[in-house]
Amino acid sequence: MRLQQLGRLGRLSAWALAVFCASAAAQNSGPAPKWPVKPIKWVIPYPPGGITDSATRMVLQKVQEQTGWVIVVENKPGANSLLGADLVAKSAPDGYTFLTVIAAHAANATLYTGRIPYDPVKSFAPVSLVGIAPLVMTVTNALPAKDIKELISYAKANPDKLSFGSSGIGAAAHLTTELFKQTTGVSMVHVPYKGTAPALQDLIGGNIQILVDTPSALMPLVRGGKIRAMGMFSAARLQGAPEVPTIAEAGGPALEAATWVMFLAPAGMPRDMVTRMAAETGKAVASADLKAKFEALGIEPVGGSPEQAAHFLDDEVAKWAKVISAAAVKAE
Repeated sequence: MRLQQLGRLGRLSAWALAVFCASAAAQNSGPAPKWPVKPIKWVIPYPPGGITDSATRMVLQKVQEQTGWVIVVENKPGANSLLGADLVAKSAPDGYTFLTVIAAHAANATLYTGRIPYDPVKSFAPVSLVGIAPLVMTVTNALPAKDIKELISYAKANPDKLSFGSSGIGAAAHLTTELFKQTTGVSMVHVPYKGTAPALQDLIGGNIQILVDTPSALMPLVRGGKIRAMGMFSAARLQGAPEVPTIAEAGGPALEAATWVMFLAPAGMPRDMVTRMAAETGKAVASADLKAKFEALGIEPVGGSPEQAAHFLDDEVAKWAKVISAAAVKAE
């Protein structure tokens, strides 16, 4: 009799467990909680007004129009973007904090390894690659070289007589020129500045001879006759600057280098939130009006999935790690 009771209790326990599991599964497979239910904070670790700030605000304005979401943009500059990135890295991955980064973020993974309180790669979840802005090489008007081929010859004949500026150590402009040096075998002196504006003034004044940066920063002065454009670090000429040849067309190596805009989230953010933000970002950058605005900034719109963004970031980290190592670049 007791064996029969035990058997019945076992069957009842098994039945109860099955009912509980089925109930839990039903609850878990129900509709996901509504998101977002409050404003989303978006951190830009650079001052207002630059290409990163402008591109981010353009895209997020479009995302808000598409979704009705409220997104609050906060500029948190400082320490070459490290302060703003650290803030997001330490934020809860609940779908309410995102970050914009540029190409310097990929260099930071090498330059600041073990020196900052977060990991530039592991602390974040890539959301979407918003756009890519190929860089342009410009020179002071007094430089005798008329194209890239002549510039390389002149630099080889005058080692360390030419100086090039950049917006800072580890910036895309700095590392792109280091890549140019390594590829062509020329030796030039790096002069880092705190931003593009002071570097540009010294280029106009002839205190430095070369400056690489974004077309949006440099082309207005090229077209105004203040400086000269030598070549674009791209595979083809840009629609927004068709008069500028590629580096290869101007007699140099076939080099491609750019700054770019990417959206990140804190690591551990639910996948559905990351995917949804990526989808809305892709929809925004594909719109005709945003494409036109990006073209004016010299940005090629991309969009794409979180997986594609992650792959692109991994490639950029590896690419610039080699340049940093070969040039023995040290962070400030």
